[in-house]
Amino acid sequence: MTVMAPPDAIARLARPTDALVEQVRDWGDVVVLGAGGKMGVGIVGMLAAAFEAAGSRSRVHAVSRWRDRDAVERLHTVGAVPVVADVSDPAALAELPAAERIVFLVGAKFGTSVAPYAAWMTNTVLPAEVARRYRDSRIVALSTGNVYPYLPAASGGADETVAPAPLGDYAMSCLGRERVFQHAARELGTPVAIIRLNYACEPRYGVIADIARAVRDGEPVDLTVGSVNVVDQRYANDIVLRALDLAAAPESVLNVAGPEIASVEWIARRLGELLDREPVLAGEPSGAALLSNAARCHGLFGYPELGLDRLLVQQAEWLRAGGEMWSKPTKFQRTDGRF
Repeated sequence: MTVMAPPDAIARLARPTDALVEQVRDWGDVVVLGAGGKMGVGIVGMLAAAFEAAGSRSRVHAVSRWRDRDAVERLHTVGAVPVVADVSDPAALAELPAAERIVFLVGAKFGTSVAPYAAWMTNTVLPAEVARRYRDSRIVALSTGNVYPYLPAASGGADETVAPAPLGDYAMSCLGRERVFQHAARELGTPVAIIRLNYACEPRYGVIADIARAVRDGEPVDLTVGSVNVVDQRYANDIVLRALDLAAAPESVLNVAGPEIASVEWIARRLGELLDREPVLAGEPSGAALLSNAARCHGLFGYPELGLDRLLVQQAEWLRAGGEMWSKPTKFQRTDGRF
């Protein structure tokens, strides 16, 4: 089995698929809002590389506050156009470039239990302003599987027909974001695609990284949430971009998740094998979890290149090689909706 080692495992996150290269040939410029976040850099790099491979002169405008000057320089290197702007400022939003296609990645999750008002402003009010600013563009808006109810693993997870039942301010404000873009699609005729994602994983961050770090360090792995969806971050990046052509009025909704409903205990034990550690397991599964059924996504776009076991092997190799780990726990174990 071929496993990507640092830095290749990170470089691949921005490597476009052949399907994306073909798809972007007739695209104009794209504006990515929230380009400085966990997914943003990979999405911007992937789209810029796809344009280059397609021989297109279209540009990617990567919008963020961009406090990291090195990140700005890297964007220039890959052919993207960094735009330094605070999109929560109406004047700054009005000055952003026009584009045929918009990728909306802005969101607030952690800290919402302390300052829920801030989450509502970012997750609901700001999207309303963006929807007005780009009413004539195609918009793909990143959302989350947290809008769904907790379900038993035997259910197969929530597909796009399951009614949302958000728990806590984060999930409720994310549903608010969806409703705002839904309004734009139905009242303004703006083509919109809403992506409900959980949980994207790469070696520095994600559910697998959380569990692997606990196993390596001999810390307890909480089994209260006994099952999870995990999916390769590169696959998620690819689908977010390719879903721009799914944007419609009324809106389209697409779950993006792994094909398996994975046992947290099994993941911990498998990582224990790979890291030569005996995992410390704590708690008992509650019987319900946030689980998405992404069968429609897989039918439209195929399965992820890296399946579950390859993601686990890659994570173990990353840790063994001393790869960088982000201090951003996902808190997937929470069952009260508080983040």
